[in-house]
Amino acid sequence: MSVLSGKNIVLGVTAGIAAYKAAFLVRLLVKRGANVKVVMTASAKEFVTPLTLSTLSKNEVFSSFTNEEDENAQWNNHVELALWANLVLIAPATANTLSKMANGNCDNLLLAVYLSAKCPVYYAPAMDLDMYKHPSTLETFKKLDSFGNIQIPAGHGELASGLIGQGRMAEPEDIVAFLERDIIQSLPLRSKKILITAGPTFEAIDPVRFIGNHSSGKMGFAIAEAAANLGAQVLLITGPVSLKTDNAAIEVISVQSAQEMYDATHAGFGSCDIAILSAAVADYKPVVVASEKIKKKDSSLTLELEKTKDILASLGAIKKSQFLVGFALETENELENAKTKLKKKNLDLIVLNSLKDKGAGFKSDTNKVTLITKDNKVLPFPVKAKSEVAIDILNHIIEQIHA
Repeated sequence: MSVLSGKNIVLGVTAGIAAYKAAFLVRLLVKRGANVKVVMTASAKEFVTPLTLSTLSKNEVFSSFTNEEDENAQWNNHVELALWANLVLIAPATANTLSKMANGNCDNLLLAVYLSAKCPVYYAPAMDLDMYKHPSTLETFKKLDSFGNIQIPAGHGELASGLIGQGRMAEPEDIVAFLERDIIQSLPLRSKKILITAGPTFEAIDPVRFIGNHSSGKMGFAIAEAAANLGAQVLLITGPVSLKTDNAAIEVISVQSAQEMYDATHAGFGSCDIAILSAAVADYKPVVVASEKIKKKDSSLTLELEKTKDILASLGAIKKSQFLVGFALETENELENAKTKLKKKNLDLIVLNSLKDKGAGFKSDTNKVTLITKDNKVLPFPVKAKSEVAIDILNHIIEQIHA
C-alpha cells in the first residue's frame, strides 16, 4: 500500500504544454489510493479538458470562484479546498504561476488555494530552457523554497521549442515516486520496527473444541495500519481472526495458541524498537488435550487447567531499549489494577479498557481507553473509532521516544 493511500491531494494544473501529463498524473495518484481534486487555471483548459480530469479523478474540476453559467450556484471556497488537502501539488507549474506564488499575487482560484494552504506544497516546474535558467526564475525558486515549498526538479530532454535541456516537467511516475519518498522521509516512525500482537488465542481441549475469547483483533490491526502509515515496518502477530491487511509494510504471522504467540513474539522482540501487545491471550489452557473428540457421556465435564506463559511479563524481564506497551481489560478497580500491571511487568505504557464503558471492549468498531504512563500519569480519552484510538496511542509513544 502506498503512503499516498487515503491522502487528499489538490492537483493544480497551469497553462503549459505539459498539462497533458496531468491526466496520467491523476490516474497514477488515484491508483495509489489518493483522493484527488483538480484546480485548473483558466488557460490550462486550452491544453487539457476539465472533463478528462474530472472523469479520471472522479471529482468535480475547479477553475474559477463561481460557476458563470449558473448564477445560483455556490462559490468555490478556496479555503475549504486548501484545508481539505493533505498536500498540494502544482504540476505543471509555469514560470508565470511560480512568479505569482513567490510574490503573493492572487488573480485566480489556484493561487487563492495555494495562499490558503496549511499543508505541504509541491511544485513541478515546466518551461523552456532559457526561461528555466533566467535569473528571475532562479530567484523565484529560491523564494518559494524559503517559504517551505518543495520543488520536484525538472528533467532534461527535448522541449516544446525544439531545444534540448532542463525545463521539461518530471514524468508523472517520477513525480509520484518523489512524493512517496519525501513523505516517507518525514514520517515520525520512519526506520522504526514495531511488533504488535492482536486477536485472541485458542487453547485446544480436543480436535474440535477450544477455550477462547471474543477478541476480534480490530484494535491491534488498527494500530498496525496506523503505525505503517506513520512509516514503521510492522510485524503483526495475530491470533485467529477474520481480518486481513494488504499493507506492504506489515508482515503478518498467524498463530493459534498462547504458546505459539509466545514463541513468535520472543522471536521478533529482539529486533524491534517498540512492542505493543494488544492481543487477548488466554490465561489458562487444558493440562491434557484429548487426541480424539470428547464424547458427550456424562452430565458434567471437568477440565484441569494450567497457566499459560505470561508473554508481557516475560518481555518486560528481558527488554533493553524497547518501548513496551501492554493492554489491560478490567471490570473492577480498573486504574489500580492497571497501575499494578504496569509496574509489575516493567512496561513503559499501559492502555486501559473497561468493559463497563459503553463503546469499549471486544468486537466494537469503537473503543474508550485511558493511557497510563510509567510515571503514573493518567490520560483518559473519550469514545472514538479504533482507528483514531490507534493514532492517540502512537502519538503518545512518538512523544515519549523523541522526548
